Amino acid sequence: MHVTQVTANLLVGDLDEAKAFYRDVVGLSTLEFDLGWVARVTSPSTGAHLQLLTTDATAPAPPAITLHVTDVESAYAEMRDAGVEIVHPLTVEAWGVHRFLLRAPDGTVINVVQHRG
Repeated sequence: MHVTQVTANLLVGDLDEAKAFYRDVVGLSTLEFDLGWVARVTSPSTGAHLQLLTTDATAPAPPAITLHVTDVESAYAEMRDAGVEIVHPLTVEAWGVHRFLLRAPDGTVINVVQHRG
């Protein structure tokens, strides 16, 4: 699997409250996207970002991190062949990403994603 970026996913109880805190207090003032259950806030000067989520709209468990990869289909085959537990199958989601979720040996749920261009 060729990982190009890692994004922290922070589980929050109130998405609007979390967006306001990270925007106004922390300075992650660029809202890259907001789907109502997940939003990404970013520093306009550095590009540092954080994904805030209240749940996962289609998967059975919210992921702790997101691994951005160059070829999600190959990554899926590699993880499946290695016997890694797949939590959510390889799917093209309605919001435009191609992804699957896996469970690390410690139980951490990981979102593996390729943005479709």
